[in-house]
Amino acid sequence: MLITTKGQVTIPLEIREKMGFLPHTEVQFLIKGNVVLLEKKGDMPSRGKKLIDHMRGRATVKMTTDEIMALTRGE
Repeated sequence: MLITTKGQVTIPLEIREKMGFLPHTEVQFLIKGNVVLLEKKGDMPSRGKKLIDHMRGRATVKMTTDEIMALTRGE
């Protein structure tokens, strides 16, 4: 795939169909290290989802949901 002199590149049909990139779809480019990602602008995760994803699996205390609920209720 080559970039044109205008900085354009064609997204292959298979990828456009799989990702739902229809004409006039707003997209954004993200840079992560040496990788450039393309994503739909409307499908961006919320700040809360990003925080939850970042925190997932970092807990150091193993408690069940029932144990946590009992603590919050003062039982």
